[in-house]
This record gives sequence, C-alpha cells and structure tokens, in this order.
Amino acid sequence: MNLFFTEQKNIRSGAIIIQIKYFETSQFTKDLKKLLKRSKTLKDDLENLKRNQIELLHVYKIDNHGTFEIKGFSNPEFVIYKVKKFACMSLKGHGCDSGLRLIYAINKIENYIFLLEIYFKGDKENEDISRITDFLRMK
Repeated sequence: MNLFFTEQKNIRSGAIIIQIKYFETSQFTKDLKKLLKRSKTLKDDLENLKRNQIELLHVYKIDNHGTFEIKGFSNPEFVIYKVKKFACMSLKGHGCDSGLRLIYAINKIENYIFLLEIYFKGDKENEDISRITDFLRMK
C-alpha cells in the first residue's frame, strides 16, 4: 500500500491552530481517477467535503449527521469513518444524496487523515472490508 502526502491545512479553532494532514492510499487514487470520468467536479466536491464534513466533525466537534464511525474496524491508533452525505455538483438534483461514499481513517492524536476509498453506491453497495483491514494491519 503506497501512501503519499496530499495536503496540509491549518485550522484556527478558538486560540488553537490545528494542523490536519491528508494522505491518500494508492487504491483511493485509482478510485478517484475512475470516478473523475463520471463527475468532473469531484476534486472540488472532495475539498468541500473535507471542509464541510470532516473538519466540522473532528476540529469543531459539529456533527451534521453525514459522517459515521464504522464500528468494529478501529484500533488504538486509527478510527474508521464513512461519509454518506457527499454533495456532488455535477450530479444535479441530488444534493448531498449523490450516492457517493468516502471511507477514511483518522489518527486523532496526530491529526492525520488517510483517505482509503471513494465509490458510487450504484456501483458498489458497501465499503471494501479487506481494504480497511489491510490498512489497519499496515499501521
């Protein structure tokens, strides 16, 4: 599993600046490239999702009920989450019910987020359990 750095964000939460580092797995990158053929706005949509779902939940502690912990697939270092409310601008008329799903792992101590999987619910019903377990075993 190849990991590479994608971006780092400094977020001011009160008087504290929280630094979140995003990484992508090579499998996630392949998923994203495949979905970009279907949705040209997906990269921008992903940035909006980071800001409006992931960072709201983990930095500001605001739960807008779009992100859920996947029970039974966490370890002391990482907690696995699934984003179900993923707004996609190119899928007009769907809003946050676009059918896109994002699976990620967060290390809450170090503020690392690993993007593990992105998929369209119409193509695949559930997340790839083996991908999650492989990631947790590698970490």
